[in-house]
Amino acid sequence: MNQERLDERSLSKLRWRCRRGLLENDLFIERFFARHESGLTVGHAQGLTVLMDLADNDLLDLLLRRKEPAAEIDTEEVREVLAMLRN
Repeated sequence: MNQERLDERSLSKLRWRCRRGLLENDLFIERFFARHESGLTVGHAQGLTVLMDLADNDLLDLLLRRKEPAAEIDTEEVREVLAMLRN
């Protein structure tokens, strides 16, 4: 996983990309940024981007541990970011 830190511009774009239509997802994401924003890496951004491509209900199922990532998105980056979002 790429451990290079995100610059301010990339972080701002990532925050914008993470806006969701479902309030419950937004709450998880806001808490994630509040806790981890200063230490986010390019690898984290890649994992988060994959998760943000999911439909809101599929993302919520992952966040609430109703499901685990499907094989096609189950990467180290996705697993790490998902663990950070869940905690």
